[in-house]
Amino acid sequence: MSLCPPVRFAIPITAVAADIDELGHVGNQVYLRWVLDVAMAHSRARGWDHPEYRAFGSIFVVRRHEIDYIAQVREGETLTAETWVDSWRPASCIRKSELRRGDTVVCRAATTWALMSLSSGRPQRIPDELITLFTT
Repeated sequence: MSLCPPVRFAIPITAVAADIDELGHVGNQVYLRWVLDVAMAHSRARGWDHPEYRAFGSIFVVRRHEIDYIAQVREGETLTAETWVDSWRPASCIRKSELRRGDTVVCRAATTWALMSLSSGRPQRIPDELITLFTT
């Protein structure tokens, strides 16, 4: 499904002591957490958090992550986490994310999210209402 150019959403993130691994930089699992954090912040900013998805009867779940770790991040450094839905399929979408320190990309990710029915646990067609929510 091809639509308008993706609408990007960004939040600031600062690496704290708990994010640092034994090598002295942000651990790999923290980058993944940040990718999920910015995705959820984007959905909340559009008015859709867990209660809205539950009332709707479906929720997006992760089917796949691809992450490229490009540069190290150290404690105290502030990043911009940016995300957008890059492409849509009938029951899933691919959300891209970038973590940047200034103009330097430190991490890129692509996450496949599937819309799952809460009652059946099966994939469900993404309604136009939700597609419009993330493309306008």
